[in-house]
Amino acid sequence: MKRFIQELRRYKLHHLAGWSLLFLGWYYFRYQDYPPRVGWWITLLKVADLALLVYTTNYLLIPALLYKKKYLLFGIVFVSFVFCFSLLKMGLEERLLGRPGFFGIWDDLKTRVYDNVIPHLLLVSTGAAFKLLIDYAHAQRRLGEVSMEKSAAELNFLKSQINPHLLFNSLNAIYFLIDKTNTEARQSLLQFSDLLRYQLYDCNADTIEIEKEVVYLQDYIKLQRLRRDQQYEIGVHIGEGMSGWRITPLLLIPFVENAFKHISHHSDQRNFVQVDLRRDNGLFTFIVENSRGSARDAAMPGQMDGAGGIGLHNVQRRLALLYPEKHQLKILDNDATFKVTLNLHLS
Repeated sequence: MKRFIQELRRYKLHHLAGWSLLFLGWYYFRYQDYPPRVGWWITLLKVADLALLVYTTNYLLIPALLYKKKYLLFGIVFVSFVFCFSLLKMGLEERLLGRPGFFGIWDDLKTRVYDNVIPHLLLVSTGAAFKLLIDYAHAQRRLGEVSMEKSAAELNFLKSQINPHLLFNSLNAIYFLIDKTNTEARQSLLQFSDLLRYQLYDCNADTIEIEKEVVYLQDYIKLQRLRRDQQYEIGVHIGEGMSGWRITPLLLIPFVENAFKHISHHSDQRNFVQVDLRRDNGLFTFIVENSRGSARDAAMPGQMDGAGGIGLHNVQRRLALLYPEKHQLKILDNDATFKVTLNLHLS
């Protein structure tokens, strides 16, 4: 029902113009069949009844039943819905004509069904067909956009990719050059290698296990800890449900990178980055919050210019393409903190 109301709010003036033209055309061709001053009301009743049937079918029955593959239930509800409204319309029409004989409908049901119910079914089915065609066109366009985005990302990756074998051989050589007693440096280099390996090899698929994405985030945060002293508080909370499902790779890291890039450097106040991940009943919640300074300029976090220059607009576009109507992104930006809350509805 909430989606139904939201869809109704999106209607534009061309809908009103279309129904108005239908009303005028219907009245022009049929007004002589009714007593004076009654034709307007009869026509309004017919158009309003048809509009209610079309919109309810298109924005309530189709998304709730047909798109969820409940075909038999959709057919039963659809036919019953049209039949009941046809009977109700006939009853109201007879009252407007001053011939209240609603129960007389059953005396000649065959004719009434042929003259009223069947035309209703055909008209509403036509409206539903237009809805299905429009939705199919939108889905094809979105698939094309996703394909183009993926191709562009792969091209940019190939342009910027260095020889991975040379890279890892060099890191391996550096690892053995580090004194064995310097365990922190060795461990940090291994974490850096894992970050690169994840980006070069594991992220080629459309989705990846959430466990690997979490490990990647943790390795990145551990490396960031090395750059900070005790003046900075860095916390990570991994809640329940963070295993056994998949997510688009590298979807979360831009927000974490942005938080570290724009963390405050107060000497008399708290400086922090807090990351929280959890999943509850199919809803994945990802929260990143960091303290920030009071100055506002072009490099402030509200523009999300971290993560290799990725902008907030690009992040939102990626979410719209990969998780259409299945995500909510909330950003709280003030002088003291910057907080991002991402909710993903997982199937």
